[in-house]
Amino acid sequence: MLRVNKPTSEINRDFPEADGSASQTLTSYLEIVRRQFPTMVAIVSACVIVALLYLFTAAPQFTSTASMVIDTRKVQLFQQQSVLGDIAVDSATVETQVEILKSENISLAVIRDLHLIDDPEFTGSGGGLLGSVVGFIGDLFSDGHAQSEFELTRKALERFEKNRTIKRLGLTYVMEIGFTSKDPAKAAKIANSIADAYIVDQLEAKYQATRRASVWLQDRIKELRTQASAAQKAVVDFKTANNIVDTGGRLMNEQQLAEVNSQLILAHAATAEAKARLDRMNEIQKQDVPDANVADALKNDTIVKLRGQYVDMASKESIWSMKYGPDHLAAVNLRRQMAEIKKNIQDELGRIQQSYKSDYDIAVTREEAIKSSLANVVSESQLTNQAQVQLRELESNAQSYQAMYDNFLQRYMESVQQQSFPITEARVISAATMPLKKSYPKTLIILAASLFGGFLLAFGAAMARELTDKVFRTTGQVEDVLGANCIAILPVLGGAAGALSEKVLLGKRAKKDNPEPDLLRYVVDNPLSRFSEAVRSVKVAVDLNAIVRENRVLATTSTLPNEGKSTLSTNLAQLMAHGGARVILVDADLRNPSLSRALVPDAKIGLVDVVAQKVRLEDALVVDSETKLSILPAGTTSKLLHTNEILASKAMHALVTELRSKFDYVVLDMPPMAPVVDVRVTSSFVDSYVFVVEWGRTKIDVVSHNLRGSPEIQDKLLGVVLNKADTKALARYESYHGRYYYQKYYARYGYVE
Repeated sequence: MLRVNKPTSEINRDFPEADGSASQTLTSYLEIVRRQFPTMVAIVSACVIVALLYLFTAAPQFTSTASMVIDTRKVQLFQQQSVLGDIAVDSATVETQVEILKSENISLAVIRDLHLIDDPEFTGSGGGLLGSVVGFIGDLFSDGHAQSEFELTRKALERFEKNRTIKRLGLTYVMEIGFTSKDPAKAAKIANSIADAYIVDQLEAKYQATRRASVWLQDRIKELRTQASAAQKAVVDFKTANNIVDTGGRLMNEQQLAEVNSQLILAHAATAEAKARLDRMNEIQKQDVPDANVADALKNDTIVKLRGQYVDMASKESIWSMKYGPDHLAAVNLRRQMAEIKKNIQDELGRIQQSYKSDYDIAVTREEAIKSSLANVVSESQLTNQAQVQLRELESNAQSYQAMYDNFLQRYMESVQQQSFPITEARVISAATMPLKKSYPKTLIILAASLFGGFLLAFGAAMARELTDKVFRTTGQVEDVLGANCIAILPVLGGAAGALSEKVLLGKRAKKDNPEPDLLRYVVDNPLSRFSEAVRSVKVAVDLNAIVRENRVLATTSTLPNEGKSTLSTNLAQLMAHGGARVILVDADLRNPSLSRALVPDAKIGLVDVVAQKVRLEDALVVDSETKLSILPAGTTSKLLHTNEILASKAMHALVTELRSKFDYVVLDMPPMAPVVDVRVTSSFVDSYVFVVEWGRTKIDVVSHNLRGSPEIQDKLLGVVLNKADTKALARYESYHGRYYYQKYYARYGYVE
């Protein structure tokens, strides 16, 4: 049975440990690169050539950059609180300004100011070969009418936005404005114009916003003025209607109530004081003569004088009474005078008492009057308090309207002033200058990108070729897929010979003026060629196999026609015969005896006649005069329908047995296996089969299928010969089979390819 081994890639998929290390994977990729090296070089070269063509034809571009910052510090000159309120500058604000810079409003302003619609760079086809081609194609499909101003503007805007770059530098408040143009001076001018247009746009936006705010404030101020006047008039009318009068910021009834209350307190104190004096006087009157403290307290000169006289007389009376006795006339006169003085003191005290009593009565009367007045004021105040609640509400409304009016009036004055202030948070910190070097195309980057892209494309193409390459190219493939030894690799014989099929070359041999090499005698004509060495390796394999078992009858076959089996069988037989062995070459391809037509074109009898016992074997043989090779042509096969029956007949067996006895080697040129079944019936008398596969041409699955369906052939399979191999290409698959591996040896010893 045929033993078909799995390819190495399938074995590795079944057994992950067989994948090996990363170095083995790298080695496999390197092998792919080595095998597909010409293709990869061609693709990479094509990419580099395209890049070079682009570099030579592309118009140079220059990029100029300006830097702008959004200053978070307020401008101190004329600095006021904005009418619209100040917005904090944060990251989102900066990103918003970046988008404003990218807006069509800014772009159209620059296009309009610099008249870019008249610039061919913005409205033409563009620079370089590609731009010219695109413009030419566009002209072909245009209807010939002139473009309108709107169309030119939109076209210029599209080109403008394509060449403009706006970006924020990191997390800073700095924005970078760049523009790319074929003219370096134009690039710098446009970049600065974008920054100027942005600043003008910001100023215009602030002016318009402030102007709209001013107009709205004017209308609001008029409305508030009317409302404030109406509120103040309502307060005055309410005070008049309710008899509410302000005096020094207070209501009159409130002031009256405070004053009357103060008077009542004073009157009550005066009444208490008058009553205290009256009570004290009543206590004093109970004394005959007030003592000195009382007299001094009354502060009455008369009483003080009388009391002094009374004291002097009392002193004298005491002296006189003690000296002359109490009845002395002088003592009696003194006592009478003392009584008179006492009476005068009492009269004076009575007068003072009446005065105090009068003051007390007056104070009481006054206090009562004030109490009555206070009661009246309190009654009036209670009536006024109810109206005062509404009055306060009216006054509050009036004050609110007045405050709003004053505030809006102040804002209006500020807005009028701010309309003339050219202040904005953005400012240019680095103006764009004319660049000295082109920014595009970048030669090194494009070449590096072309090399890298070419390598990726080439590697992808190489992998695709590897995956789609389902033919035999190496001895390892033969051994892994077919489970058989690859005993030789035959090189293609010359450019023209290699390009033609075996059938055509065999037909050319009959012509005497054929300049092509004689394939059927190549080992004889070129004994030191690599082809001859490969045929010798086949003979060595035959001889080595003969040590194990008899190996004298050889059959060469292939899967499909024109794979070179007839060429191999002829040259193998020629090589053996040229070495002195007795060899017979039998054309057993009864369906298409091309070997007979090439070697013995005039033969009338052959194998078919010998098997049919119409002629003797000796009569059908043709002997080569140089190598002494015996040739048995196929004979007349045009009317044969069942060639397999002839090959499987007893007569055929008898013929092969006879040939064994007469020759050292019997080489049978068999038909291909795929079209016919003739080869399978010969396994009973063939010792070994040599299977020919065309290198890089015959599909693996076709060969596997045919051998799998012919186990009797596989059991006697000597080996596989890869024919028509391209030695240059083979060197990329197996270096030891390549031309470079042999060329030093060939050059030294005169070998030829």
